[in-house]
Formats: sequence, structure tokens, C-alpha cells
Amino acid sequence: MRDGILMEIQETVERYADIISKVASVDVEVVDRRLFRVAGTGVFREHVNEDMSEAGYAYSRVLRTGELQIVYEPGKDPVCSRCPQRDSCVEEIEIAMPVRLGDEIIGVIGLVGSSRSQKRMILKKEKLYLDLLEQISGFIAGKAAEVEETKSRLALMGALDRAIDHIDQGVLLLGENGVVAMANDYAKRRLKSETPEGKRVGIRPTGDTMNHRKEYRLTLGQRELQVLGELYPLPEPTDQYDSVFLFEDTRDVQKKYYEMTATVRALRVDNIIGSSPAMRRLKEDIARIAGSSSTVLITGESGTGKEMVATAIWDLSGRKKNRFVALNCAAIPEALLEAELFGYVKGAFTGADPNGRMGKFELADKGTIFLDEIGDMPLYLQAKLLRVLQERTITRIGSNQVIPVDVRVIAATNKDLKEMIREKKFREDLYYRLNVIPLKIPPLRERTGDIEELTDYFAGRYAGLLGKQVHRITESARQRLAACPWRGNVRELENAVEFMVNMMGEDGVLDENTLPGDLWEETEEEQAVRPKSQRETEGTGFPGWSFQEGESAEGGFPKTGSREKAEDIFSLKDLERREIEKAIRICGATTEGKKAAASRLGIGVATLYRKLEQYSQNEKK
Repeated sequence: MRDGILMEIQETVERYADIISKVASVDVEVVDRRLFRVAGTGVFREHVNEDMSEAGYAYSRVLRTGELQIVYEPGKDPVCSRCPQRDSCVEEIEIAMPVRLGDEIIGVIGLVGSSRSQKRMILKKEKLYLDLLEQISGFIAGKAAEVEETKSRLALMGALDRAIDHIDQGVLLLGENGVVAMANDYAKRRLKSETPEGKRVGIRPTGDTMNHRKEYRLTLGQRELQVLGELYPLPEPTDQYDSVFLFEDTRDVQKKYYEMTATVRALRVDNIIGSSPAMRRLKEDIARIAGSSSTVLITGESGTGKEMVATAIWDLSGRKKNRFVALNCAAIPEALLEAELFGYVKGAFTGADPNGRMGKFELADKGTIFLDEIGDMPLYLQAKLLRVLQERTITRIGSNQVIPVDVRVIAATNKDLKEMIREKKFREDLYYRLNVIPLKIPPLRERTGDIEELTDYFAGRYAGLLGKQVHRITESARQRLAACPWRGNVRELENAVEFMVNMMGEDGVLDENTLPGDLWEETEEEQAVRPKSQRETEGTGFPGWSFQEGESAEGGFPKTGSREKAEDIFSLKDLERREIEKAIRICGATTEGKKAAASRLGIGVATLYRKLEQYSQNEKK
């Protein structure tokens, strides 16, 4: 609704009312749709801006019907029937012409003759007067439309300005000579200028294209930015408005890409589980080297937690506020590893993303990059990595642009790099570049004192994840866990405890019956290198225990107190199977018999069924 539009152009309306009055030699008034007098001549001039809704009955009909009204007998015409002044009306004739804006009536022009002579003059030239009123009505409507259009344009521009200020990329409206005509909030923040308008910016393409956009160097004074964007010429350029530059700071693109792809779970050094002397020394070393920018080489067997140590170094360092980017060199196909490390531009090689991609080194700029399984990196890439470490620059595949990077490198491997150097599989010069600060993580079998602490931690963690409650871990289960060789180290222990929590009964007790059955299976290589005497005494999983001839096992455990060598030594798994089969023979293979056998064996019925199923499957194989 446009109730007050005529008041907004009151000066124009008054001028047109004066024109009509002078041409027609009668009094004129103009009211808006609220029946407020906007303009008036003669007797109406002193009553402008007054509410005349109590008297404007003809005007009310015009506003309601949109039709021209001519009152030839004011006071006697039906339209005046409710007017309080109908019996004393001094008007002789009245014409009410609607002012129409589109489909809406926004006001009325009233032409009033107050004498007989004025009435005769109007009647004599009625068509001329009507044409004049219609024309002036059109002029007033045109001015109102112009104001409305201006208001709409300003409102639209205001909305666009607010939208542009809140979009997550820079917008620069430029003149023909590169002078900024308008800059949104993002552009002002990145250019570090509250008033870039009127200043000249430099926009130079680097020649690279990535993420659907071209790369540019954007400069304003001494400020230079590396950005991704597009420069769009305007369809009808002028000296003041020639083109629009839409851009995003490369660092913001890196941040978004990192947030979408990062899966790092940083661990504080205080949260590393383990109180053995070896782990205490490791934590102290991490604290000492964290503040340095020197390269770190972490060595240790698979499953010892090399990435955990790397994130702990990053967490304590001054680079904590910046990114930690991890890449497993063994998990990426050799043909793609270079692209993952250094990135590539549009058209770099067949099969690549046609939009280009940012590499891990560029993504880690000002932060830390973790190169896991560095021993699996091919020789030709080792040479390129060495150059990055020496020169602190990278070049994307398919580009000639040299990009400086400030990255701390932490590498890790479970291989013997010195042996690989002798075999010509690893570069000696790269090894010394990486091995500035060496950190060795001891395997779990060399710090068995940490097994109990780790077991408790993982039991609590997986109980929470699985919605269970662990009440206790039996001493016999702890002994069995402590005796395990843990070829997979902490990762294997974690998997074993997760299995135990899954197998745990409603009593919340982790005992021997919940242990994974394959935990003590040795590889052929391990059996071959282990001394014969040790193999003879470790068949049960408890070094130093043995059976004397004729001794029996109860519940799968030998009688203690004897260390004499037996003629025949059976593995713990064989003993377990023999006792289970004996219990079934004695108690019977029925459901009730199996329940009784489980009770005699001291295990749960579910455990008994699971073990019987395993034996059956092994026989089928």
C-alpha cells in the first residue's frame, strides 16, 4: 500500500495544483488515499495537511470505485446525503479525478467551482477541464512512480549491499583504471583497509587455475594477497564502473579444505597412556623438542602410536594454532602421491581433476605436516622432498610458479631406514635431513608395565561406547594379557580389549573367557627364531610352567609349583579343547548336558557354544 506516497512528493503536487488553478480559474485541492489534504489553492490553501475524511464524500467514492465523479449539484447529489453541510454547501460544482499508480488509486484531484460563473465556465469547457485534470493526474502519478522506483532501487541496493557484505568472499567493483568504486567487508578485511574506495588495486594472474577459479596476486599499496577468483567485465562499462572482481583468499580456501578433510584427533602429551620409564622419557623428549621448528623422525613398530606422538608434538608447539596435516605415504598409490604432496593445476596430467587441487604442503603452510610411513616413498619423490626441506618452496604439478612454504615436517616409519640406505632404497641425504631429532617409540613388549594401565583405559572407553559397565578385570585375565607378545603393539591390545568388552556378560567382569582365542598364535618365523627351550616352557602362555607326566589340568591351567621338564607338553589351546571334550563326554551333548559341562568348566554357556563352533569349523577346514 502506498498511503503516504503523495506526501513524499508534496512539493510537486502543490506545483501541479497551482497550474490547474491558474488555467481553470477555480480552486483545486489534492488528497491522498487517507483523505489528507496534500495541496490546495484559494480557500483550501490554509487547510493543507488536514484530515478531511469527515467531508470528502465524493473523494471517498472515487477512492473506493476508481471512477471519475462529477457533482453538478453539491448538497443535493446522492453522494452528499451523509455530509453534515449538505444544506449549507457553498460549492456550485465539483469534479473529482482519481490519481492512479498502476492498479492502485493513490489520491484524488478535486476541482471546485464556488460561484455560478465558475460553474458555467466549467460546464462550457467540461471536456477541456477533464482532459487537463487527467493529464495532471498522469504527471503526479508519474512522479510518484519515479519516487517509488527510486525507493525500490535504493532498497534493493541496500539489500544487495548487506548481502554482499555478508558473503564469504571478496567483492571489488572497479573502474576502468582499476580504481576501487566499492568493496565489501570481506575485501576490506583481507586488504586491511577500511576505505579502499578511490584507491588503485593491482590484479595479476599467476597462470594457475584451481578449484574452478584462476589464481591472482592482489595488491593494494604494500599489501599483497594470493587469491582465487574471477574478473568479470560489466556489460555496459563506464569510467567509474568497469568490472567486478570476486575473490577468496587462498588461506581461507585452505582452511575450508582442511576442515572438510581433516580427521586428526590431537592428543595432549599428558594424556599419553603409560607410566613405564621408557614412556616417561618419551614424554619428556616430546616436551623438550615441541618448541623447535626442526624436523623430527619418529621410529617404532606398527601400532605403537607414531601419529599420536606427532600430534602431541604439534599440540605443545607454537604452531598449534595452525594446521596439522597428515599423509600416509603407504596408503596413496605411487602415481598419485606427488599430486597429494605438492598439488597440481588445471590440465596438469591425464585423469586429474580438471579444476586442479591444492597439495598437503601448501595446506600445511605455517603449520605441521606429518608424513607417516616415509620409508614407502619412491626414490624419485624422495629427491623432491629433499629439495622442499632444503629450499622451503614447492611447485605444483603443471605449474612454473614457485610457492614458499613454512612447514614443520614430522616423519615416521616402522622400517629400518639405515638398512634401506644400504639396499639403495632410501636416500642417505634425505635420511639425515629427516633425522635431525630422532624419537624412538618402544614396542609394548618392552614396556609391559604399561599393559595394565592401557587395558583399564581401553576397557573404560569401549564400555562407554558400547553402553556397558565394566566392574572388574580378573587377575588371571590380566596375567594372560601381560604374557602376550603383542606383535601389533598398542593397536592390537586396543582391539583385544574392545573384543573383551563385546564378549563380556551382564556381570561386568572381563575374565579369561572374554579373551580373543587367537591372541597367542605365533607366526612360523617367530617359532623358528625362538629357542627350543623357551618353546618347551611357554606352551601354556606362562613361562616356566610345565606339566609333570601324569599331571592333569583343571580349568585350562596347570598345577603350579613344578618346573620339571615333562615328556609331552601340550599347548594351552589343546588342553582347553581336551577338557571341553571330556566335559561333554561326561555330562552329555544335550542342552542340559552342555549347561552342566559349562558349569563344571567354570565358563559361560555362550562361551562353550562358541568354542565348540570353532572346533567344528577347524575340523571342516
